[in-house]
Amino acid sequence: MSVWLFDLGNTRLKYARLGADGVPGVVAGSAHAAGGLDPDWLTGLPPRIDEAVVASVASPALCAVLLDALAARGARVTVARTRIALDGVTIAYAEPARFGVDRFLALLAARAGGAGPAMVVGVGTALTVDLLDVDGRHLGGRIAPSPTLMREALHRRVAQLAPNGGVYAEFATDTEDALASGCEGAAVALVQRSLEQASTRVGAVPALLLHGGGAAALQPHLPQARLQPELVLAGLARWHRATARGAA
Repeated sequence: MSVWLFDLGNTRLKYARLGADGVPGVVAGSAHAAGGLDPDWLTGLPPRIDEAVVASVASPALCAVLLDALAARGARVTVARTRIALDGVTIAYAEPARFGVDRFLALLAARAGGAGPAMVVGVGTALTVDLLDVDGRHLGGRIAPSPTLMREALHRRVAQLAPNGGVYAEFATDTEDALASGCEGAAVALVQRSLEQASTRVGAVPALLLHGGGAAALQPHLPQARLQPELVLAGLARWHRATARGAA
């Protein structure tokens, strides 16, 4: 039976077949095109899928497009939801629905990876920070604009400020470099501050895990970080396994 995993984010769709070892296989991806899914993304899928497991933080309309496309391939579709406790992770939020499923899945993957205490940082449209202690308890987190979103917001308000480009420098000598340095630097400072506070909270320096489309750009400024760009898909595989066996 073929099982496929789908991570539908705010700007990209990622998907992979679940291997017999319970680990996602080769990951493919597609950006959202003009408010919808890229029509070419289906070419990466087989004509028939037995089961599809979907995690979505995108709009309900866009998620419906994905679900319809999977149903057309005969898939039995399950949509992942955040739970108070699952597979060794217990979240801090009183209302699970208010904790993004992408953040929850990333914590499941971090816990499964045996990182001990871990600080999981997602860099997508938003920048998210979540702290997990050695016993798998989520101790809370932060949400901020990602560097990409900061640049886009500045460009919308001040058109002459480019929405991308530039090279990070501690003290830049042109505007594009200053924008890159300021927006990336703000994200790095938030992560470093969070890591300091996390170390005090859990009594040890937690593993720092970076994931998401913007993670690679920040990693050079956070040399202690482990780059794990597909952490959400890995967590989705854990979610599927745990819910299939009725674990909690």
